[in-house]
Amino acid sequence: MISDEIKRLHELHQAGALSDAEFERAKAKVLASANAVNLNKATASDGSFASELNNLRRSRTDRWLGGVCGGLAPVSGVDAWVWRLVFTLFTLTFGFGLVIYLLLWIFVPEE
Repeated sequence: MISDEIKRLHELHQAGALSDAEFERAKAKVLASANAVNLNKATASDGSFASELNNLRRSRTDRWLGGVCGGLAPVSGVDAWVWRLVFTLFTLTFGFGLVIYLLLWIFVPEE
């Protein structure tokens, strides 16, 4: 947490471990990195389709075959078992569920 880091810097400064200039530089660096993290979070979570698509990754932990359904679950808000059921039903009824799954397996990067 940012306040904890600044508090530690202040304690080091009070103890004499940091000079005034070092303390100011370190504090500015902590605040700048916090602002950069907040800016990245704001742009990544703007809710647009493009940003959600950029967040799509195949799961390494929640996987049966390629991790596609486990990767779709957090992005879409639907459980992975529902995605598995959808791909299975589309494969059995229409025949294109397997093709879509394979394309996602190929083109979606792993987390």
